[in-house]
Amino acid sequence: MVMATVRPFRALRPVQDKADRVSSVPYDVVTTKEARTLAEGNPLSFLHVIRPEIDLPDSTDPYSDEVYRKAKENLSSLVRSDILFQEEEYCFYIYRIQAGIHEQTGLACCCSVSEYDSDIIRKHEHTRREKEDDRLRHMLTLSAHAGPVLMTYRAQQKTETLLEQSTKGSPIYDFLAEDGVRHTIWREPELPSISLSFREVPLLYIADGHHRAAGASRVRRAAVEKNPGLREEEELNFFLAVLFPSNQLRILPYNRYVADLNGLDGKRFLEKVKQRFEVSETGSPVPEKRRQYCMYLEGKWYLLIPRADTEVSSSDPVSSLDLSLFQEKLLGPVLGIIDQKNDTRIDFIGGEGSTEKLALRVDQEGGVAFSFFPVSVEELLAVADAHMIMPPKSTWFSPKLRSGLLIHRF
Repeated sequence: MVMATVRPFRALRPVQDKADRVSSVPYDVVTTKEARTLAEGNPLSFLHVIRPEIDLPDSTDPYSDEVYRKAKENLSSLVRSDILFQEEEYCFYIYRIQAGIHEQTGLACCCSVSEYDSDIIRKHEHTRREKEDDRLRHMLTLSAHAGPVLMTYRAQQKTETLLEQSTKGSPIYDFLAEDGVRHTIWREPELPSISLSFREVPLLYIADGHHRAAGASRVRRAAVEKNPGLREEEELNFFLAVLFPSNQLRILPYNRYVADLNGLDGKRFLEKVKQRFEVSETGSPVPEKRRQYCMYLEGKWYLLIPRADTEVSSSDPVSSLDLSLFQEKLLGPVLGIIDQKNDTRIDFIGGEGSTEKLALRVDQEGGVAFSFFPVSVEELLAVADAHMIMPPKSTWFSPKLRSGLLIHRF
């Protein structure tokens, strides 16, 4: 039986006393404007590498050749100034994130592109070609994987014990990010016991970072086309990832804002919703369990519970999701939104504080907002195992990995 491969690597990483200033949020959780604000006054921020358009005029096309060249220039500057250095030996890294009482500890390593292509590394999300193209060009220009893919696996006591044992020594990094999340990383020179323990893990699952993984696959494909004799041990056959056991991941809901009521006034819209859901006013903007939804309309939060005749009875792991029922019974027939990925009337707001942002948006711009009970990790794994795709914007993983702490060069 084929099992998952984890491989140590020679990380390009910050010197210890600059790690907190170099590290940044991932490229895909901020807009250019937000990235520019976060990096202001900090020339070491890795946002200059992963969102390099912040160093160019506002009118710059973020997918122009100039942007990718700037990324390479900024990465080279960090290396030349000895802010970043490359390890001399192959290592694993143990990465712990603490946010309040939540804690998760994972393995930072390289994973196999071949296993991504053959579905040993499973997916739950479609990728978009233009975003793949962006990651492909960024990786090829830098000859590096600049941000890790967040992955998971079904928890096993042996691997968790090994990772915990590796946290007994002094960490190479330990700091609080600007959002109050603590990031701690230990360096572990190549240990056969870690590699062997993951040989007992049959499958890995992408949690967050599908476009980064797809980009890495296309990098390898392009290299093989140029050189069919590419050696198996070449670094571009592997991509950067951090693997957390499934029982430690935390998923927050990805909530929805809809800009209008599909031609209805508030009263008529609420009547249509009541035909499909039991509706009651509530003081809470957050559902307490599955098959409950909260809706913000005209200054009030409502609790929605599907009527018995609207429930879905299906063993299909996608159809049984709350978000699928919401699409089938409310978003499509009442609000007229059939394609969430492309309809400009809908917007997605996830993570901490998202319900406050939803309410503010409705108060300022009108429309309606909805909050959901979060998807479980087991639901995600079931969808991936069925080789199916989650509804758009189903999961917001929190806390986020930082970029710039560990970089994989190829």
